Amino acid sequence: MDSKPNQDDKYLQAARRIFNHIAEVADLHFSVRLWDGAIVPLGDHANPEIYISIRNPGVLGTVLRRPTLENILLQYATGGIDFHGTDVISFYEVLRQRGKRSSGISSKRLKKTISKSYILRQALLFLFAPKESTQYDSFSGDETGRKQISRNETSFIRFHYDISNEFYRLFLDPEMQYSCGYFTDWSNSLEQAQHDKLEMICRKLRLQPGDRFLDIGCGWGGLVCHAAKHFNVLAHGVTLSQEQFDFAQAKVKKLGLEDRVTVELCDYRELNSEYDKISSIGMYEHVGIDNYPDYFKKVRSLLRDRGVFLNHGITRRAKASKRRFNRITPGRRFILKYIFPGSELDHIGHSLEVMEACKFEIHDVEAWREHYGLTSRIWCQRLEENREQAIALVGEERYRMWIAYLAGVSFAFHDGSLLIFQTVATKHGRKGPSTMPPSREDLYV
Repeated sequence: MDSKPNQDDKYLQAARRIFNHIAEVADLHFSVRLWDGAIVPLGDHANPEIYISIRNPGVLGTVLRRPTLENILLQYATGGIDFHGTDVISFYEVLRQRGKRSSGISSKRLKKTISKSYILRQALLFLFAPKESTQYDSFSGDETGRKQISRNETSFIRFHYDISNEFYRLFLDPEMQYSCGYFTDWSNSLEQAQHDKLEMICRKLRLQPGDRFLDIGCGWGGLVCHAAKHFNVLAHGVTLSQEQFDFAQAKVKKLGLEDRVTVELCDYRELNSEYDKISSIGMYEHVGIDNYPDYFKKVRSLLRDRGVFLNHGITRRAKASKRRFNRITPGRRFILKYIFPGSELDHIGHSLEVMEACKFEIHDVEAWREHYGLTSRIWCQRLEENREQAIALVGEERYRMWIAYLAGVSFAFHDGSLLIFQTVATKHGRKGPSTMPPSREDLYV
């Protein structure tokens, strides 16, 4: 007789015991579908229509042998694990819900309550299950970028941004703004929020007709075009992404702004002109914390005395020690390898300290954390709505990886592990008044 059905039965029985134990302790609101189609509820009130599917015993064996965040996400990207019944954002909200038995237990305590020894005994069988392949393109180099000798800014930027403009169009607004919107009302559309963001940046910079304005890391050209069109400035944008450069050039020509807007494919460190106003929107995350002094000094060297600089960027919370802060968490490691190589997030206190040491005068620091949480949530939902087009452009594995990334970012901002600030500063080259307005009233008229 063929022994395979008996072996399959053993795998299925062991899997049911594992998930029944988790259900008994965690009392969750979703279910698991095993490879034979059977639904195992993970709590008393688990919804059988909302479930995680496991493709075969090898998937479960691979996860149990190495239960890391990276391994789980790779299994999702390659289809070994999938989510059903709702979109990924909503599924994660269900995943975080608990039943009466575990509602008062912290996540840390809940992990301890689940019997590791029991899980391990059941998992032993899966050590013999075929290993599932999780081949996925990662950045080929030092993804942390902490060693200056191995930093390649162009390769970092192009790994993330040069996927294709068509891919980004699937979830961004028409202006192709790839930074958080500014929601004057939480019910506003993404298009309105991105327009209001551009407007607020220009107001914070106190742009005036004829100002020489530089946008470092100009993306697809939305800000330089908005500033030229609505504030009549002479705008210059720089980017390291060929795809963004081509798009921005075409946009400038389409809008007839060639006399007021120029875009350059180059590193900002190569610039030598002087500007009245400078912005850096979602760019300093790519610089590397150890390089901040050089970054801010270079920006200062490009700015006229009393010129205004707006630095907009993602940060993390400060930790009790520098060692703890510098530790690369599993979530960060995943993003560095597969999404955003070379990126590094500071805490706002240190960034302000470096700016002041580089002789900037700080005028305003505004937190936009919840704005980015909502923005990335909308991005994720839009990308899911355009699933078929996305897969046709970049393949199913990369599509899935991006869905996981955008959903994770949304909840990180929602929960507060990621933060974002806009800092307005002026170059303080000599003693005396800053020339900035006495209040913020001009920002909201």
